[in-house]
Amino acid sequence: MGSYVRSSIMPGEQIMYEGRLSIWSLLPLIILGFLLLFLWGLGLIFWLTAFIRYRTTELAVTNKRVIAKFGFISRRTIELNLSRIEGIQVIQGILGRIFDYGSLVISGTGSMKEPIPGIANPLGFRQAFSSVHDAATART
Repeated sequence: MGSYVRSSIMPGEQIMYEGRLSIWSLLPLIILGFLLLFLWGLGLIFWLTAFIRYRTTELAVTNKRVIAKFGFISRRTIELNLSRIEGIQVIQGILGRIFDYGSLVISGTGSMKEPIPGIANPLGFRQAFSSVHDAATART
């Protein structure tokens, strides 16, 4: 896992599950890059964008919170304590079901909703969150 998640871990916090961005969710950028490759190399920009998006997205479930980081130069992060999360919704279209990717919408207290698009194995992420959340609530 990348440096952001590891650097933001608090004392006593452990990473329980690490997610990643799906290559299939980047397919439109890859195809567009291929189509525009012969147009003055413009397609390389789309390939570079897909590569940077893939390498700079970090997702993790720890024993205390859910962490998501997007971006290289500009950064967007989502960090929600397990106690503040009410549920995780998985959204998958037809291609998402076939290639096992989708979006997660994390619902927190106060009607806060945080979307995380293009996640590989979103059902695995939700299952890992549920088991960690259940274990955390059983301890309290």
